[in-house]
Amino acid sequence: MVVVSNSSPLIALARIQQLDLLPAIFESVLIPPAVAREIAPSIPVLPTWLRIQAPNVLPPASLLRRRLGDGEWEAMALASELKADWIILDDLPARRSAEATGLNVIGTLGTLVTAKRAGLLKSIRPELDALLRTSFFLSPQLYDQLLIIAGEHQS
Repeated sequence: MVVVSNSSPLIALARIQQLDLLPAIFESVLIPPAVAREIAPSIPVLPTWLRIQAPNVLPPASLLRRRLGDGEWEAMALASELKADWIILDDLPARRSAEATGLNVIGTLGTLVTAKRAGLLKSIRPELDALLRTSFFLSPQLYDQLLIIAGEHQS
């Protein structure tokens, strides 16, 4: 399974010491050069499993009219070009743009739920709490929904 990631999910997972979930879940994790530049302050040494690949084509014309960061733009272009199984994005406008072009989108939170379902995490609650201690925004309603989805909600 090939995935292309934007910078924010990589940084968020690195901050909670869970970056290595990605190669355990996904066969191949690619990032475009703009994402590599954006994550360099937070992840100065790239893991060996994270590959940099530049897109060779422009993204769909519909993306060119939207306000996206360089990393988001290149990630979507690369995911479209490679027909990636997933693109990992957290920013809501970027997620909507990617979905509008037919890309399958997952984010940091979906990655944690997937890791739990795959038996890579015993619980997502500590990871969600760790994210909240960083600059990651997570509404109380979404926090509760994620716990329900992961089978961890206590009535």
